[in-house]
Amino acid sequence: MKRASETSPAQNIFRILLAVFMIFAGISHLTFNRVDFQAQVPDWVPLSKDLVVILSGIVEMALGLVLLFWKKHRVVIGWALTIFFILIFPGNVAQYLDGKDAFGALDSDRARLIRLFFQPVLIAWALWSSGAWKAWRNSKK
Repeated sequence: MKRASETSPAQNIFRILLAVFMIFAGISHLTFNRVDFQAQVPDWVPLSKDLVVILSGIVEMALGLVLLFWKKHRVVIGWALTIFFILIFPGNVAQYLDGKDAFGALDSDRARLIRLFFQPVLIAWALWSSGAWKAWRNSKK
């Protein structure tokens, strides 16, 4: 019988894909997309935009690495990723509201608006692939 914290092969594949995506995104924060990511930092954040991009890149790499290699705690990491995705969402909204271009593809209000709808997808991906959602539901029984 499968334990509540175990995940399916499909979940494991998507967990690995999400981890690799997070590691890549973190690296891009520190290197080739650094300026583009600064467009997502709202003007009301009381820190240097560059510092926020660097710190968020480090967090993304760390979350990706632990999601990839720390299998025993993947449920907790799934929740941590969910919280991270929620915390960075205001930056995406600010980028849309302020009309700031980035990444070449986010060069219109329409593109920036469509992008906002991908944040819930990332949240669902983190919760499902890590087994966090199933673990939470089983804890309610």
